[in-house]
Amino acid sequence: MYALPNKWHQSAEPAWADWRRLDERQLPQRVRSWLLDEGSLTEALVTASNGNFRVRIVQQRWMRPLPSERRATRMRGHEVALIREVFLECHGEPWVFARSIIPARSLSGRLRRLRRFGERSLGALLFANPRIRRETFEVARITPGHAMLPPVAFADRPVWARRSVFRLHGQPLLVAEIFLPACRLGSL
Repeated sequence: MYALPNKWHQSAEPAWADWRRLDERQLPQRVRSWLLDEGSLTEALVTASNGNFRVRIVQQRWMRPLPSERRATRMRGHEVALIREVFLECHGEPWVFARSIIPARSLSGRLRRLRRFGERSLGALLFANPRIRRETFEVARITPGHAMLPPVAFADRPVWARRSVFRLHGQPLLVAEIFLPACRLGSL
């Protein structure tokens, strides 16, 4: 089973950047259409795999988020979050590694059920709510062997990642998605 180290230092984080500040050399046009798609990634994966899709939990536990994750969700340094890491698999193969940061303060009221969400898609829940608001994407190009990549994702070429903050009932949830080498979304 794959798990990220408990204590990362800031340099282990990807170099996240607001996509609007990147030129075509830094963020090629060929990846923009699917990397910046604001629709449901779960729905796109279900379609791309002809329904052969599942969510596999890697880990879900209370932890302190990474520094940039705390800034994105406006958490104080001492606060903890429920951190959920999953593989989104198509045809039994991991296509996307997703890391969700749900601050403890966000897990009250209607969102309390996220504590025991199991192997259901968080994206399906988010996009089923018409009041959800998604903030702008940050993107990163992650090189082979980076600490953020799970061992099954080792490849001989960089992979793309994106993340954005969702606001549901005013509460933040940060979702990062790393598109693994097996992912065929770019060819749709």
